[in-house]
Amino acid sequence: GTVERILSGHTNWVHSVAFSPDGTKIASGSRDNSVRIWNVADGTVERILSGHTNWVHSVAFSPDGTRITSGSHDWTVRIWTVADGTVERILSGHTHNVLSVAFS
Repeated sequence: GTVERILSGHTNWVHSVAFSPDGTKIASGSRDNSVRIWNVADGTVERILSGHTNWVHSVAFSPDGTRITSGSHDWTVRIWTVADGTVERILSGHTHNVLSVAFS
């Protein structure tokens, strides 16, 4: 295969990437404590989701593509609205790093 696009912007390692169900967006989670939403067609950053206080280790899109969940070394899971980047919910209570997230 060939490289179609290099997405640059995070300021530290990227731990997780996920395609939206319709294939038009990519979410990436990084050691820079952020989640970025990228436009697949042109490689631009559509939104930077800030709020985690430590590395983002895992990201996932909801089946309908309207939400992203992120798991972090700050011991939280956050559920974000893709359209405006707001945090819908912060799930706390873990006693250590959250290494994986998923929707069903």
